[in-house]
Amino acid sequence: MISVQWDGLTDRGTFGDHYLEERDRFADRARDADWNGVFAVLGEHPEWVNLPRPGNRSGFTALHQAAWHGAEFAVVSRLIAHGGWRTQRTRDGRRAVDIARERGHTHLLDLLEPVAVRRLPAPEAALERHFHALLRDRTGRCFDQVEHLLPPLSPLTEGPAVQIVFTVVGMMGGFTYRLDEDHVHVHGHSRMDFDAGQFYRVTPEGWSAL
Repeated sequence: MISVQWDGLTDRGTFGDHYLEERDRFADRARDADWNGVFAVLGEHPEWVNLPRPGNRSGFTALHQAAWHGAEFAVVSRLIAHGGWRTQRTRDGRRAVDIARERGHTHLLDLLEPVAVRRLPAPEAALERHFHALLRDRTGRCFDQVEHLLPPLSPLTEGPAVQIVFTVVGMMGGFTYRLDEDHVHVHGHSRMDFDAGQFYRVTPEGWSAL
């Protein structure tokens, strides 16, 4: 199973100095098309593949930067093999394939076109709405105190076994979620838990505890 992170934090002040420095260095390498440097970081932190620069101002990930630069086919293929999400959108709503098309990098269009390896239970809009309702309900006032961009569910379709970790400031933990046959399985966890945490099932009809 591929395990990657979703970073929805928009306040750079919520990150520790050392972590912020490392994440900025990773973002700088992608911005500057230093692909050897990007893959060196991913060798140590493969879960960072879909993380934008801390603060999420533009929402550009390494894959979006590769599309902007018109990177070689092999570079983009390698980012996707690392778990780069072709469905992920920037803050203004563009996918990597949209950026490549705008920039005239036609050699990347077929590769960057999202491919659904699995399907979300339909209707997808209702499924995501209930997923977000679960997150809001289970985090109490955390989202009121610190802004979090809630994760989309579309990345779960991009591989046969994708697991996403969403850390929530103020919760001392967060949520790990994956796609099962007919629902999204969500695990809520905190360092304060004395047990395995809480588990939930999300369907297009609603969400419930397991």
